[in-house]
Amino acid sequence: MEKIGFSTLALFARPFEEWLEIATADGFNMIEILCEGPYWPRILLSQIDDLEIFSSYDVDLFLHAPTVDLNPASVNPGIREETLKQLQETVELAAKIGAEAITTHPGLIRRLEDRLRSMGLYYSIETLKKAAIYAQDRGVVFSVENMPNRYAYFCNSPEEHAYYTKECDCQATLDLGHANTSGEIQKFLQMPRIHYYHLSDNNGEKDQHLPLGEGTLDLNAINGIDKVIIELNNYENVIKSRNVLLSKL
Repeated sequence: MEKIGFSTLALFARPFEEWLEIATADGFNMIEILCEGPYWPRILLSQIDDLEIFSSYDVDLFLHAPTVDLNPASVNPGIREETLKQLQETVELAAKIGAEAITTHPGLIRRLEDRLRSMGLYYSIETLKKAAIYAQDRGVVFSVENMPNRYAYFCNSPEEHAYYTKECDCQATLDLGHANTSGEIQKFLQMPRIHYYHLSDNNGEKDQHLPLGEGTLDLNAINGIDKVIIELNNYENVIKSRNVLLSKL
């Protein structure tokens, strides 16, 4: 496995330079910037001079678009419009700092009805297709992440995740922790268009974001993957998980 990185969730609210120094010192060659809170793309795009630091480090950059309070599948057109706007701003940020790809969520429904889920799926794909075209025009990979195994979430199965990537003409970010809640890891791993991976552990039922080795995720089943982002909220657990991952592979 040549490429291993971590989500900046583990170092949230730290300065850019600290992320990059820590990643370099600890031998990581990727980071995924969580674009929430102080790292909201609209804020960062107004601070162009501060973004020059990213070109000074040999670390591959990925962005996780804002998803809090946003929803490409919303029945409210205003929410969909704002979601698309923020996805486009994330693409612009990626282009400014030389990030390879952005990842986003496919959205969810708030009422558990088949009729509303069908409607939400249509709206979600319509919104994300527009964002994917915008990204392609700017040379940025647009990638949709699979979700945990819950009816309310889209891309909760390998079949639906693959359908999204085909319909939106985009790539897939395969979250193996989310996939573990479905019991269909191998089917997810066989999907086309996987661009990179998120990695965390859980008990196979809930999305717990545990360190690797503390849940039921079978690391032997994911031999051969590359471009992995360890997605945990504690940096000590990132290091612990990286060591577990390398020892298993």
